Amino acid sequence: MTAHKNHVENAPQQHPLRVYLIVWGWLFILSACSYLIDYLGLQGYLRWSLILMFMMLKAGLIIAFFMHMKWERGALSWAIMLPVVAVLAFVVLMALESDYTFDTRVDNFGPNTVAFPHK
Repeated sequence: MTAHKNHVENAPQQHPLRVYLIVWGWLFILSACSYLIDYLGLQGYLRWSLILMFMMLKAGLIIAFFMHMKWERGALSWAIMLPVVAVLAFVVLMALESDYTFDTRVDNFGPNTVAFPHK
């Protein structure tokens, strides 16, 4: 009985095919929404916000189900996802800080010394 118990505990975990088909369907829907943004001709912040939102949703589904992070232990999930979240936070902070840096450079060195002057 003990040998059978160890064999069951060490067997690879199987997930129903239905889960993967549902995820595939959602990925298809999200991709169609991404293409719909171009088809509708949306521009500006709305366009880029929607594109990034759909991209992050698709990436989350792929990581959770196809890379099996949904079924991993919490510590492993945090060890993998925390650096990604930290890098994204730093990118957002750098983007918010970029106008200040650009304006400081123009104020201190003049508009002709900037690599990409305003038009």
